[in-house]
Amino acid sequence: MAADFATAVKKILDDYQNDVNRNLGELVKKLGQKGAKEVKNQSGQFGGTGKYAKGWTSQYEESRLSETATIYNRTAGLPHLLENGHAKRGGGRVAGRSHIAPVEEKLIEEFTKAIEGIV
Repeated sequence: MAADFATAVKKILDDYQNDVNRNLGELVKKLGQKGAKEVKNQSGQFGGTGKYAKGWTSQYEESRLSETATIYNRTAGLPHLLENGHAKRGGGRVAGRSHIAPVEEKLIEEFTKAIEGIV
């Protein structure tokens, strides 16, 4: 009788864990795509050819222990320079334009609220 109870509890907990993992994976993927889209929209403020804004994308990776969505721009180094500013060739500095950090903060807040709902 105790073995049946333990087996039933283990099955319930395993099902719960699988549901949480599946929902978490979907959430991470969705927020990665949403974040890339929002940074792309924020990057439109720079004008120019639009190549920088079009370069934003997200990549979802799933491993045994974690699920990750990475938001990145295909123009290496440019996001860092635009976000944080940089030195000018002839001296002085170009001020940074915060367009990534606000999206990051928003995604962290959304992720935290969604996790509370999932768990």
